[in-house]
Amino acid sequence: MLRSIRQAVVILLLASAAAWATHEWHPRAPALHLIQEPLRSDEVSMQTIEERWQGRVLWIDARPQEHYDAGHVPEALLLNEQKFDDQLFNYLDTLQTNTKPIVIYCGGAKCDASRHVLERLKQTLPIENAFVLKGGWSAWQKTAGGR
Repeated sequence: MLRSIRQAVVILLLASAAAWATHEWHPRAPALHLIQEPLRSDEVSMQTIEERWQGRVLWIDARPQEHYDAGHVPEALLLNEQKFDDQLFNYLDTLQTNTKPIVIYCGGAKCDASRHVLERLKQTLPIENAFVLKGGWSAWQKTAGGR
């Protein structure tokens, strides 16, 4: 009897570990909760980017250089908190002549780097049509990056 209980516990633990791993690494894993937080006034979702702008936005990556180098949205500009002034100087012409919506992303849903870059960008340049990507880099990977 005790042996059967041990076997059942081992099987349950292995099944749970496999389910967790599948959810973590699956490119289109569903959310583990039914209700998503509503968008903040300065946020935009991948769905909105695709539907409203057909993906034609100016992407800004607010992550550190090593994360950008490891992978980023194609044609995204690197503009992060660590080297904001130097990087901004390199992109001034692009940002001042840009007519597309600007979408800034960082590492994930709990990352505030994109919001900080957005605030500094708005303080420095007269930019109005700029947003933070809800879900960050992982949101892009799960939708556009997974194609």
